[in-house]
Amino acid sequence: MTTQDLFSEEPGQQPKLSGPVTCLGMTFENDEARRAHFTEELRKKLQDPEFRKIEGFPHGHDEDILNLSDPPYYTACPNPWIADFIAEWEAQKPEQPEGYHYHREPFAADVSEGKNDPIYNAHSYHTKVPHKAIMRYILHYTQPGDIVFDGFCGTGMTGVAAQMCGEREVVMSLGYQVKPDGTILLEETDEDGKKVWRPFSKLGVRRAILNDLSPAATFIAYNYNTPVDVVTFEKNAKCILKEVEEELGWMYETLHTDNKTRGRINYVIWSDVFSCSGCQEEVVFLDAAVSDDGQVSSDSFECPSCKATLSKASIEKRMESVLSHDGTIVERVKKVPVSVNYKIASGRKEKGFADSDQQLLKKIEHYALPEYWPKVKLNKQKEQYKRDALHLRGIETASDFYTRRNLIALGALWKRAAGSGQNSYALRYWLTSIQWLASNMYRHRKGGGGGQQGKLTIPSLVREQNVFRLAVDKLKNVVELVKLIQNCPKSNVITTADASSAGLSVKDSIDYIFIDPPFGGNIFYSDLNSIWEGWHSVNTNDATEAVVHRVQTDRTKKLRDYAELMRAGLSLAYLSLKPGRWVTVEFSNSQASVWNVIQTSMQEAGFVVANVAALDKKQRSFRSVTSPTAVKQDLVISAYKPNGGFEERFQKEAQTEEGVWDFVRSHLKYLPVTKRQGLLLLMVPERDPRILFDQMIAFYVRKGYPVPISSQDFQIGLVQRFIERDGMYFLPDQVAEYDRKKMISGAPKQLSMFVSDEASAIQWLRQLIKEKPQTFSDINPQFMQQLGGWSKNEAQLDLRELLNQNFLCYDGKGQVPEQIHAYLSTNWKELRNLPKDDPALVTKARDRWYVPDPNKAGDLDKLREKALLKEFEEYKEVKKKLKVFRLEAVRVGFKKAWQERDYAVIVAVADKIPNNVLEEDPKLLMWYDQAVTRLGG
Repeated sequence: MTTQDLFSEEPGQQPKLSGPVTCLGMTFENDEARRAHFTEELRKKLQDPEFRKIEGFPHGHDEDILNLSDPPYYTACPNPWIADFIAEWEAQKPEQPEGYHYHREPFAADVSEGKNDPIYNAHSYHTKVPHKAIMRYILHYTQPGDIVFDGFCGTGMTGVAAQMCGEREVVMSLGYQVKPDGTILLEETDEDGKKVWRPFSKLGVRRAILNDLSPAATFIAYNYNTPVDVVTFEKNAKCILKEVEEELGWMYETLHTDNKTRGRINYVIWSDVFSCSGCQEEVVFLDAAVSDDGQVSSDSFECPSCKATLSKASIEKRMESVLSHDGTIVERVKKVPVSVNYKIASGRKEKGFADSDQQLLKKIEHYALPEYWPKVKLNKQKEQYKRDALHLRGIETASDFYTRRNLIALGALWKRAAGSGQNSYALRYWLTSIQWLASNMYRHRKGGGGGQQGKLTIPSLVREQNVFRLAVDKLKNVVELVKLIQNCPKSNVITTADASSAGLSVKDSIDYIFIDPPFGGNIFYSDLNSIWEGWHSVNTNDATEAVVHRVQTDRTKKLRDYAELMRAGLSLAYLSLKPGRWVTVEFSNSQASVWNVIQTSMQEAGFVVANVAALDKKQRSFRSVTSPTAVKQDLVISAYKPNGGFEERFQKEAQTEEGVWDFVRSHLKYLPVTKRQGLLLLMVPERDPRILFDQMIAFYVRKGYPVPISSQDFQIGLVQRFIERDGMYFLPDQVAEYDRKKMISGAPKQLSMFVSDEASAIQWLRQLIKEKPQTFSDINPQFMQQLGGWSKNEAQLDLRELLNQNFLCYDGKGQVPEQIHAYLSTNWKELRNLPKDDPALVTKARDRWYVPDPNKAGDLDKLREKALLKEFEEYKEVKKKLKVFRLEAVRVGFKKAWQERDYAVIVAVADKIPNNVLEEDPKLLMWYDQAVTRLGG
């Protein structure tokens, strides 16, 4: 298809200016007047040196920032109108019924949303959560008119989701029902096993505040969230395409093999050139290493000249000196055009690169570069630059990622789009959607191609694509997007700043937060976005980019720096969130240390984690996470900001035991009553007494208070104050719901566990013998099978020692313990209804290990803690690094040192253990971080 095929009518003129518009309480003659007024206001702000000191303020001249912005809705710098919008939105919220009290459990249902959606496909990005997945969270946690915040918004899918919560058909496409009055119904199973529809939300637009550090990201987000007239946009786009192709279409012409017929180039294949180590002749990679069916040899290939066996890993790269687009001489790996794919009337054809094609390239070399092209120099010290070997590709600026032909075509289109008035934003958005596809990063493969996600890599085989063909194809996607959002209200505000920027904060103003933050060193967004930002002439200020990066802004960012940056961003989120409301964090990283940073940063900001689930992409469902030290899936963390009433009470009760039980009581309200995996009922690990104890300790430590209760007393107090079911604890009103759902689904399924250290071994044993009290000889072979993944730094204890320190064994004296009696009488008919001291029952029960009740467990815990502290004392005296040790001893020792305010001991022992062990253990990390803070850094 050519651009001429697009036209069925003459291109339209500039759109007529709209009628009166109101923005932030002011009425303007039209939208252009609104933009002019606020642009001048932003211009004044940009002249204030203090404004430019806001964290994350991008690099760029005032005029470039203004050209990219559409104030007050979108600014390519910190947005000074956020507080005004929040005040206006709050005033416009619908009134809630008298006595209304906000309460939600964490969202823990299955989420499966595909990426084959017009909105998702309109513009690519390095990572992106489908907006329909986010809609489920927003509908669960909010009501129409509520304010949602995303501090790492990327392409703005949270904003799209917030708007689409007002679209009936889109909401129904999620599997919900919508009543005429806007009530949204969710399908559930009642106590009789019947499917019923329960109301859970209301149809209506939510407001969104979207922030990102990258101007490229916020520009894409702005266009995803701003309606434009589809007819006018499409006509303008077609007009630009027609004009530029009439001027430059000759650059994509080629002669058919008959040397008469002119064809239209689809793409040209460029190949690296190497030097044979034997004969020193040139070896064109495509010719030597790629078979006729397009398969690239992964091992070895033959030199066409001397027949020597070569491999890509060892062959020498042939370098050449070329003139860069900015006029400098650069050294790069030699690349030559070898093949042309083109179209003539009879269909698609392929041919070798002919003399006429070479002459065309020479003509293009002498053609003047356009006025608009990315001239900003890339930072050669950046990790991405070094990691992707860009120094071997002669990359000086973002323009060097393009052939001269594609740079000229893109620049001509960009100039016309940038000067198109009201439609310039949508037109530039459309063109940014093809800038990666038109670059030399597009890898050629037989039958297809594509870039390497998350990298600025120029492959050995490049497919130089026809810019006009790309623009035509992508226009269809963008038009589909514009049709979907053209009737949406301007309900979102977008800002470009660091996630910790004070300019974003209005205390206790946000109703819900959804964030998908950077994942340590997975992706360097500022490096990747430099391609787009080079065209905008406004670049990311990466000084506070939350990544683990070897070189960024002339300094190294380690995991500790990443933790500080994440903590700062989450602290602002905590400040802005209303008490009693929720934050959802979508997270993906295979490193346990990065996962722990996210979780501890959330807790240090003040959030209390209520639920962690893993998105199993293979099974397309969530499962609860019990061992975050082996993170291999996307995680969803649900946390809440404690309500004001509890915070006020805690200030008075923190030093007393009542503060502990007030925390537990409040925390249980926020935990899910049940979790499901399909039809199965699952255990809720957050209701386990040990995890409740850990959460309580974490809360006290973050607040700076000593913990006023021991583990033993905590266990006993739980039994006295709360209701236990299947090893989990509930409030009275929750247990009725749990019992009802258990009657329908049966007993909850225990989660599978990984045994990697002493703590997980104890938990595995507890799970094993609680279900089935067994003898040592029964337990030992099962335990031995679990030891394959034991941590290399963890001292491995004998099974008998683990059992003696944590469990009880019935020696045949006295009555058979209730746990063993219940198991035996359930599984052996002849043992039913016997007294607990019956000889037959005693014989069968003897030597079986069982989980002690809380009173006896307390005595065991005291003995175990004493032994662990004795071991910790030895670690304090050791002068050298600890390679193998008991992690549990360090945890108990850190806790005791905290209680005694001996922070120096915590830091001293932490310095003796391997850094990765410290970073991968959330408990140790918590004690250590707090100790460092108390010692002043």
